[in-house]
Amino acid sequence: MKLSIITINYNNAIGLKRTIESVISQDCSGIEYIVIDGGSSDTSKDIIEEYSSHITYWISKPDNGVYNAMNKGIKHANGEYLLFLNSGDTLLKDAGLTGIIDKLTGEDIIYYNLEICDTTNNNKFIKFYPDYIDFKYLIEDGLPHMGTFIKRNALIDYGGYSEQMRIASDWAFFIDAICLNNASYKHIDDCFSTFYLDGMSSDSQNRHILTDERNNHIATIYPLYQSLYIGWIEKKQELYKLKTSVSVRFLKKIGLLKWLKL
Repeated sequence: MKLSIITINYNNAIGLKRTIESVISQDCSGIEYIVIDGGSSDTSKDIIEEYSSHITYWISKPDNGVYNAMNKGIKHANGEYLLFLNSGDTLLKDAGLTGIIDKLTGEDIIYYNLEICDTTNNNKFIKFYPDYIDFKYLIEDGLPHMGTFIKRNALIDYGGYSEQMRIASDWAFFIDAICLNNASYKHIDDCFSTFYLDGMSSDSQNRHILTDERNNHIATIYPLYQSLYIGWIEKKQELYKLKTSVSVRFLKKIGLLKWLKL
C-alpha cells in the first residue's frame, strides 16, 4: 500500500465531518484511511460511525494530546507514505490523488504548496514553498503536515513525534530529519489540500507556546545556533510590532509606504 491518510480529532465534529467527506469523495482506490479520536464528548464518534464503511481503522479513546494521537495513527498505518490531514483540514475537490500517488517516488519528504483559508475574513490564498530548504528556512518557517507526504519508516526511525511538545513536534521532525538525518526531500509546485486558520497552532493565544517549544528544541539539539535563532526571533517580533503600529498602518493607508515592504 502506497498511502495512509491519518486524521486526528478531539471535539471538532463539524471540522471532522468536513475532513472525512473530503477524503472519501476522492476518486482513488488503494489508500488507507485512519481516524484517531481522543474520546470526544461531542458528536464526533457518531460522525465516524456514520462513515465507518469508508474508514480502514478508527478508535475513539482518550489520549495524551495531539502528538500522542498522531503516533497512534503511525502505529496503525501500513502505507509507505503518511499524510496527516487533521480534523477541519481538507483535500481539494479536484486533488487528483491517483496522480499524486504516482509522484511519491521514494524521497523521505515530499511537500506541496498549500491553500490557506482564513474563515474570519472569508479569504483564501496559496502559500508557496521553495524547492530548496535548509536550516535557515526551517527556523523561520516550516513545512505543512497537511501538505506533506512523509515516509512511514522515516518517522518510525525518528521515534515518532515527541509527545513532550504541544504544538511544535511536527516542525521539530522536519528540521531534524533534513538538517540532522539528511532526509531526502522534493517539492512539487502544486496544491492538493486546504488548511483552515481556526486550529490550535493558529490561535494567537498559543503563539508563546509555539515559540517556547521551538526555542527549547533549538537550545537542546542545535546549541551552537541558539544565539542566532534568538536574535532572529527578536528581530521578527520587532518587525511585527512595527508593521502593526498605528502610525505605519496610517501611512500605508494613505499610500506613503507603498514602495516599502512593510
